[in-house]
Amino acid sequence: MAMAHSYLLAFSLLLFTGSAFAATYMEGLLPNGNFEEPPKRTDLKKTVLQGKHSLPKWEINGLVEYISGGPQPGGMYFAVAHGIHAVRLGNDASISQTIPVKPGSLYALTFGASRTCAQDEVLRVSVPPQSGDLPLQTLYSSNGGDTYAWGFRATSNVAKVTFHNPGVQEDPACGPLLDAVAIKELFPPMPTKDNLAKNGGFEEGPHRLVNTSNGVLLPPKQEDLTSPLPGWMIESLKAVKFIDSKHFNVPFGLAAVELVAGRESAIAQILRTVPNKFYNLTFSIGDAKNGCHGAMMVEAFAANDTMKVPYKSHGKGGFKTVSFKFKATSIRTRITFYSSFYHTRVDDFGSLCGPILDQVRVLPIS
Repeated sequence: MAMAHSYLLAFSLLLFTGSAFAATYMEGLLPNGNFEEPPKRTDLKKTVLQGKHSLPKWEINGLVEYISGGPQPGGMYFAVAHGIHAVRLGNDASISQTIPVKPGSLYALTFGASRTCAQDEVLRVSVPPQSGDLPLQTLYSSNGGDTYAWGFRATSNVAKVTFHNPGVQEDPACGPLLDAVAIKELFPPMPTKDNLAKNGGFEEGPHRLVNTSNGVLLPPKQEDLTSPLPGWMIESLKAVKFIDSKHFNVPFGLAAVELVAGRESAIAQILRTVPNKFYNLTFSIGDAKNGCHGAMMVEAFAANDTMKVPYKSHGKGGFKTVSFKFKATSIRTRITFYSSFYHTRVDDFGSLCGPILDQVRVLPIS
C-alpha cells in the first residue's frame, strides 16, 4: 500500500506542478491499480459493475465483474495472486485510466493477468496510437499468477491506458482476469566503450509487483523501440521471463532473463558493427535456483556464427560464462539467444522454466 500512496503522491505532483515533470520518476501501482478500493454497493449487481464510473479511478465499458479470489459460484476458482480483488473482462469489455506521462519517454506497464477458461483468451493492451494483443492461452505458472509487462512510448503528456477483451467467448463466464496494474518509466540504455550491447545485464526493466515471486513475463513480438526490456526484442511465439535477484539466483546484478519456452522463447538485439571486423560475444547462463532441472542448452547467434552452450542444471543455482568470436557482415548485426529444450520445475510440472541469461557483452577484437 505504501507504494500505491507514493505513486499517488507523484501523480498529484504531476497534476498540480508543471515543473514536477522533469523531477518525478514514475514507478508503482496506478491509482487503485490493485482494485482493492471497492465500488459502492449500489454500483454492484452481484459481481457485475453498474455504470461507467462504478470502479473507483477507472472507466469501464461493457460487462466487467469485480471479483474476490477463490471459489466462485458455478464451481469455478479464480486465483488472485496480487491481493484479494480483481476484475474480469467479459466479451468485448474494457477498463481504462488516463495518467500523466512525459512526452517521448518509454514506459512499461506491469500487470497480473490470467485466463479464466481453457479457451483461447486474449488481452489487448493499448495506449494510443500503440496497441498489442497478449495471448493468455499458455499458462507459465500453474497457480495462475502470471505477471506480464508491456512497453509504450508516450506521445503527449497524458496516456489513456486500456485493457480490453477483444474476444467473444461462447461462455459469458469466461474472459481475462486482471488483478494489479503498475507502471515504470524506463531509461533507454546506450552502448558503451565497454559493451556494444545495450542493457546487456538486463538491469533496466519493468516494475516487479510487490508479491510477484514468479518473475515478469515479457510477451512475444515486442519491438526494441517500445520493448519493456529496453534494448532487447522478444521476437518469438512465447514470452521470456524477467527475473530478479530477490526471488531467483541471478549471476550478476539485480536482474536476468529466463528462457522459459524452448525455441519459442527468443530474445534478440541489433548492434552497430563494422563489416568484416571480428567481435567477441560473452554471456553467462545458468539456472535460477527455482527447481528447473535437466540438461539445458542455450543457442547463441551473431551474424553467420552460432554457438551451442550446454549446462547441466540441478535446479539449485549456478552459472557459467562463455564467449565466442564472430565476424560482422554488415553495419547491423543481430544477436539472438534461445533455449534448445523445454523444461518444467521438478516440484511443479505445470510451470514452464528454462536456463537464465545474463551479462551479455560484445566488444571488437583489436
